Amino acid sequence: MILFKKLFIFLYFSIFLVFFTGHPAVFAQERVIDRIVAVVGNSIILQSEIENEIMQLEAQGYAESEYSRCEVLENYLEQRLLLNQAIVDSIEVSDAEVEMELNRRLQFFIQQIGSEENLENYYNKSILEIKEDFRDIVRRQLITSYMQEDIIGNVRVTPAEVRSFYNNLPEEDIPLIPSQVEIRRIVKYPEFSEAENFRVRQRLNELRKRIVDGASFTTMAVLYSEDPGTARRGGELGYMTRAELAPEFAKVAFSLKEDMVSPVFETEYGFHIAKLIDRREDEVNVRHILMQPQATEQAKEKAKSSLDSLATVIRTDTITFRTAALMHSEDDDTRMGGGLVINQETGGSKFELDQLDPDDYQAIRDMRVGEIAGPLESVDRQGKIFYQLLYLNSQTAPHTANLEEDYAFIRQMAINQKMQQILNEWIADKRNRTYIRIDEDFRDCRFFSEDWGMKLSTESP
Repeated sequence: MILFKKLFIFLYFSIFLVFFTGHPAVFAQERVIDRIVAVVGNSIILQSEIENEIMQLEAQGYAESEYSRCEVLENYLEQRLLLNQAIVDSIEVSDAEVEMELNRRLQFFIQQIGSEENLENYYNKSILEIKEDFRDIVRRQLITSYMQEDIIGNVRVTPAEVRSFYNNLPEEDIPLIPSQVEIRRIVKYPEFSEAENFRVRQRLNELRKRIVDGASFTTMAVLYSEDPGTARRGGELGYMTRAELAPEFAKVAFSLKEDMVSPVFETEYGFHIAKLIDRREDEVNVRHILMQPQATEQAKEKAKSSLDSLATVIRTDTITFRTAALMHSEDDDTRMGGGLVINQETGGSKFELDQLDPDDYQAIRDMRVGEIAGPLESVDRQGKIFYQLLYLNSQTAPHTANLEEDYAFIRQMAINQKMQQILNEWIADKRNRTYIRIDEDFRDCRFFSEDWGMKLSTESP
């Protein structure tokens, strides 16, 4: 299945995360190995770029047998072709798009490395400095991915093409599908009392008065803010657009004047006060202090009891889990689908067991289809405690992919093949009309497309 492997690697190079190639050890290596190994149009490719990507692939767990320096170089050549054409076609990305993508990637790596502090220690830089270092790289990657989207973004396949694709697959290339599950959930949050909300508002108003009277907002944020991502930076968020902020937060942040401390306001995360640091065009940088109401033990028990009673009703067949979720769940992401949880990696409803949240996996691993687990305590993305019932909706046994059970998976394979064919044709056309030179040291490479060999120079470019 070399065709699909190549598409995967190309997409990886086009849009994948770049942050770990900035490790100090990599920069040290660059001083030893850096030189130009290829030229594509007005762009150069450095030896250090090749070595950095090799290190990143290894860090992602790929064995050396799964890639080669020639393969890495070919992907860079293709990237540069896309970037050159994007410049010709005047494809641009906004500062807001770059900032959103930077934040998305940062959040991914913060989750991987354990904390924002660990990431800053990894680079020996602040989050704001890290973002500045990678802003241009991310901008180029977005432009390249948009160019690729223009070429293959509208690729579709008919059911007849899917069947034909599957029927023509060699037997050894038909993948094995591991066990997959579908789960539904019903979520209940403990209710916060008006007294608790009032307590938090009063505490923030007290802090606000101290700041207005001369206390340092930065110090108050370090001491009292319950936002672990910003508290130790004195509550500083960094430059953000309206789209990146919660609507209620954006409304306040963009209305602030210099040295003004906002009144207490509420978002889905809790209660805040904020102060303007700076504003430039469509971005604003503010400090904030967050405080969250705390559920009482009585409120927690009430939420659990409510779910426990609901589970009893479902088990006695008085109501289906799907209907109960639609009527009672407080999870907006799943409620309208009858509690069905969507796999964010695939867009479908099936999960391989290792794709599940660890707590969900522990709950359902020994369940049978149709059984209910819970109430279970969990924490959402905003750090709020909630309770849930989990329902094992379906589970498949490991099997060889077939059209009846795995049509969506096979359809995606067919789309990937068609996209790769179209992309190959586009690359072949642009390659023949673009100035390209490849260093002679790569003369022994067996490129996926042999035509790259015609671009080898007899001297270093």
